[in-house]
Amino acid sequence: MQSARKPSHGFTAIELLIVVVVLGVLAAIAYPSYQEQIGKARRNDAKTALMGLASALERYAVEHNSSYAGATIGSGAGSIFPNEAPLDGTTKYYDLAIVAADLSANTYTITAAPKGAQASDQCGTLTVDHLGQKSASGSGTCW
Repeated sequence: MQSARKPSHGFTAIELLIVVVVLGVLAAIAYPSYQEQIGKARRNDAKTALMGLASALERYAVEHNSSYAGATIGSGAGSIFPNEAPLDGTTKYYDLAIVAADLSANTYTITAAPKGAQASDQCGTLTVDHLGQKSASGSGTCW
């Protein structure tokens, strides 16, 4: 005579442990990739802001007899562009600046220096000059 077994409803401890381990491995692989993509998105915001600042400097030169001299950025009166990026949102990850030594009637150099959560960005400070030449103080493919 066979004994009647009730069907079990649920999972065994081994099955649950396997699921937890698989999820842990997936998270360990996915999280660094996610962080890298967030950093790239913030860097792209800074590059966009730098190009916007370059355009603002060109407009300034047109309005001031082909001279970049005297252009300022920030939130004060007379500023031609904000001094932080991204331009929208509340948390800022880059400080924008006009390099004072390179600002003249005919030349300028502008930079975006990472700060806060972006401070450890591998690209470091992004730079654009009056000729449109782009560079970065760090390593990797930044532009």
